[in-house]
Amino acid sequence: MVPELPEVETIARGLARRVSGDLIDSIWLGQKPEPLKSPAADIAATLERSRIVTVRRTGKHIVFDLARSAVSRTQSVRLRKTGPTQTTAQWIVHLGMTGRLQVCEPEAEIVKHTHAIVKLASGRELRFVDPRRFGRLSVAPSGDFEARGLEPLDVDLDRFIALFRGRKTPIKSALLNQNLLRGVGNIYADESLFRSGIRPRRRASTITREQAARLFISVRKVLQEAIKLGGSSISDYVDADGEEGFFQLKHRVYGREGDPCLVCKTLIKRVVIAGRSSHYCPKCQK
Repeated sequence: MVPELPEVETIARGLARRVSGDLIDSIWLGQKPEPLKSPAADIAATLERSRIVTVRRTGKHIVFDLARSAVSRTQSVRLRKTGPTQTTAQWIVHLGMTGRLQVCEPEAEIVKHTHAIVKLASGRELRFVDPRRFGRLSVAPSGDFEARGLEPLDVDLDRFIALFRGRKTPIKSALLNQNLLRGVGNIYADESLFRSGIRPRRRASTITREQAARLFISVRKVLQEAIKLGGSSISDYVDADGEEGFFQLKHRVYGREGDPCLVCKTLIKRVVIAGRSSHYCPKCQK
């Protein structure tokens, strides 16, 4: 399972509570090149001696906002009077399919597939573990990282409806398009389409304004409910404390192929759309 918006939000909130304000003493990076989207030297130079201001989610990315003391040669002569200036930078983590970010005590066993260990001034360690190595670590030294697409929890109704206007792709594919909406993935697209009564294969351009308004409400409610329950723990997902989420217990269609619909008892069907499994009720969704 690829962590989607609720899972990433849950992890970011947990990390924000635990490491905001802490200082990064050093970082160790493994020898595997795949997780490093930025050069190792750039990651180390950006993180070391930086203070973690906060941790937040942008799309499916976890963003660490960092504050660094920066003193130039011309500033150094005035340092005694003015003090060092603070610059901002960002450490960006994409978890991929199996990535985990967890706060550990230094004596905790370093598990296999650990690709980064960030040593904190508090004495704890923040570790990035990713068995399949689809996760990515990068930095934005200028602090200007921004994910593509619109934030589904912030977008207004008119902009949401405009995203699908004239699009001939299935509505499910449009919901998964990160250039349109950031963070919505397979699970929550299926659940949102079920609640709004729309089949995943429906061409996006055929969705009426009324149906789009129902979908708008459904997407927001499903994501908010999933965040409240800590996301869906399927396969490898756990939060920053190593705890599983509980929203999988609330799934109405996702992963329920062949089971009766919770509303009408019709058997849930599964189809493949653009290489992704899609689950729906053939009676409740039109």
